[in-house]
Amino acid sequence: MEPPLDEIQWRHPLAVQAMGGIHSNTVLFYFAESPFFDRTSNNAVLYNQAMFNPNMNMLVSTREAFEGRLKEMSGLEYVVAQEPAEMGPGMGTGVWVIHKQTRRKREPEDEIQVHAAYYVIGENIYMAPTLADILSFRMVAITSALSKSFAAANNATTWSPALGHMYKAAPSTSNAKTQALESKGATPMPESQGNKAALEPKKTNQALNSRLAEHSFMIHMQYGGDYMDENPITGHPGQFHLSSTGRKDKQQTLALPTLTTTFKSPTTAEPDKRDGKGDKTPKTPTSGLSKPKRKKSKAGATPTSS
Repeated sequence: MEPPLDEIQWRHPLAVQAMGGIHSNTVLFYFAESPFFDRTSNNAVLYNQAMFNPNMNMLVSTREAFEGRLKEMSGLEYVVAQEPAEMGPGMGTGVWVIHKQTRRKREPEDEIQVHAAYYVIGENIYMAPTLADILSFRMVAITSALSKSFAAANNATTWSPALGHMYKAAPSTSNAKTQALESKGATPMPESQGNKAALEPKKTNQALNSRLAEHSFMIHMQYGGDYMDENPITGHPGQFHLSSTGRKDKQQTLALPTLTTTFKSPTTAEPDKRDGKGDKTPKTPTSGLSKPKRKKSKAGATPTSS
């Protein structure tokens, strides 16, 4: 695929040597050798007629005669719009401006519509871009720069509980000569490593402070409506318990007691009634049944049979 015409540069040194250089009488014929030239234009028709008709050789001898004949015709043509400006005696810019235009015969003046402009600078020929192409390129450049600036600004922002949202300070760049003149005797490590070691704890502290502030703000937004009364509370947010109401003790008493797996009955120690006597040794039961105890009868009462 060939590139667009407004993105190429064309030159033909051999044609320049054959024409004896680029000047007023040869600039249009040198332009006719380039890919910018339309072979169906009036310039090509008039040049071909002059090559095969000796009576028309005078039309191609000078640019004024050639352009004068083009003005008598209607259709597509190429004319010199601007000549090189004189910068001094025998000196000029060397820039020729050629217009591609359509001429329509009207009264009192012809109607001319310009389609494109070309620059002949030395041996090089360029096509001027259109206004639409220039505006489109500028809009793309502006959009690309804005998209990059948004990303850079987003990476440069920081936040702290004390200052809020702010932009990071640009790193200070010291002169290389000043760094070379400084004494290296008191520096145990290179400056690049020292700067990295000094900046790492600062970055860690900033990240930790931001994280703690964010967590505290989240807790405040979630439990900001809770308040404390005179009764002390225990627990954590979402599961507070009032210690003075006994709610926590009741929940503990409702728990199932632990079961013992032994069949021994618990023994309780009774205080001694007599002082000075040792503890009695427990009696071992001789039989599984205990003897029934007799009830003492009071005086004057007859015992009844049970």
